[in-house]
Amino acid sequence: MTATHPFLLIKLDETDSTNRYLTYLCDRERITEYTTVCADYQTAGKGQRGNSWESERGRNLMFSIVLYPAFLSPQRQFLLSQLTALAVKEELEQWTEGICIKWPNDIYWHEKKICGLLIENELSPESITRSIAGIGVNINQETFRSDAPNPVSLKQITGQEHDRSQILQGIVQRIRTYYEGLRQPEAGRRAVAADIATRYGQALFRRTGWYPYEDAKGCFEACLLRVEEDGRFVLQDRAGRERAYLFKEVAYIL
Repeated sequence: MTATHPFLLIKLDETDSTNRYLTYLCDRERITEYTTVCADYQTAGKGQRGNSWESERGRNLMFSIVLYPAFLSPQRQFLLSQLTALAVKEELEQWTEGICIKWPNDIYWHEKKICGLLIENELSPESITRSIAGIGVNINQETFRSDAPNPVSLKQITGQEHDRSQILQGIVQRIRTYYEGLRQPEAGRRAVAADIATRYGQALFRRTGWYPYEDAKGCFEACLLRVEEDGRFVLQDRAGRERAYLFKEVAYIL
């Protein structure tokens, strides 16, 4: 723990995956809530849909944080995804405009991806017993060599080097503020959850207008109607039909 990071911060030069490392620690013993594992380099960083995460050594933020949200039912898993995405989005907005959330939880600057999130939850029948959020933010990398279609870094946007520790501290503090608000009794928790959902909806990528999407039946144009409490993504196509999707059932065409 430090004055700037008031929770246990484990710094690694290299690991295969911060999520995997933190999961291993948690499986061995009860690790303090908010414990954060941060690495300068990942050899097998994990992303959504099984993708890898490209990151130049020592240039970006790659970290994982553990929470124990036993006060939330399994049906509220998406709330953790929303608050984590909002924390990253709102921190990056301190440095540039145009930051948004691409459903369910990628962070974009206009049409380019600046951050990916992978949230892994452990459930009981009654609650979410553990949640590990892995977060990769492109901070100071200047060149991307993978075949990822649209990466961008904060330095590419602003033309300036940024303090990774400062941004890490800001993100964790924002996660903590949202999360602690959810610890209230039920009425207060509902109010905080509603506020998170509203902020999330207002932050969404391509929130207004008609855009191309693709599902199992092919390509179509639609506008975004809403995101449901369980994370379901609800579109309206050109024929006026509502189409609701869970994660991986529909893709943006970029």
